Amino acid sequence: MQLFYAPDLVKTSKEYQFDKEESRHIHKVLRMTIGDTIHITNGKGWLFEATILASDAKHCSVQLLSSTFTNPKGYRLHMAVAPTKMNDRFEWFLEKATEIGIDEITPIICDHSERKVIKLERYEKIIQSAAKQSLSSYLPLLHPPKTFKEMIQEVSKEASDQQLFIAHCVDQQKFLLQHAIKKQRDVLILIGPEGDFSTAEINTALFHDFKPVSLGDSRLRTETAALVACHTFAIVNQS
Repeated sequence: MQLFYAPDLVKTSKEYQFDKEESRHIHKVLRMTIGDTIHITNGKGWLFEATILASDAKHCSVQLLSSTFTNPKGYRLHMAVAPTKMNDRFEWFLEKATEIGIDEITPIICDHSERKVIKLERYEKIIQSAAKQSLSSYLPLLHPPKTFKEMIQEVSKEASDQQLFIAHCVDQQKFLLQHAIKKQRDVLILIGPEGDFSTAEINTALFHDFKPVSLGDSRLRTETAALVACHTFAIVNQS
């Protein structure tokens, strides 16, 4: 099944016109034509079946035939990750985390961050592409970048029972993430930059009830650590 993304589709939609980029992909790359059936998601749980009414490289429109809603799983994984110096590594994380099933992503700027310029539009496209590839009817929510301090302040103001974790490399008592996560609970995990979180950041997180966690015996790159955390969350909740 080929899945397309249309964020403004709703259950009551009757027809839809794709933008120029998606129209070109449908017509030129996939060589689909009038009468062909396609599937579309709005990234909010709805999956639509549609038939092509008009197809050319600049204009592709469809008629919506049916819609199906997939209920959310009831618990969410939010990863707050420091963007890597090499941008392609962070983009790799976004792609793979989306395929695994992450729910929210916040790029965080830390004391030791080497990358502080974030290209949200490009990140959004990578997430959309990965969601379509994995046939997911839910698109992860990408938040604007925040400083570490802003992230902690935001969390401390929320009335939430989500589990809070910070994964760092400092040699101190930590819990193994796979043993610390409680099933079917919202989770927020902080992953630092290549140079790790600063001592001040770690102490601030601990003061605000973040639990220090380990991802295993190996010292991992930022993007690898973030992906291991996503996979651990998925495995715990599937067991």
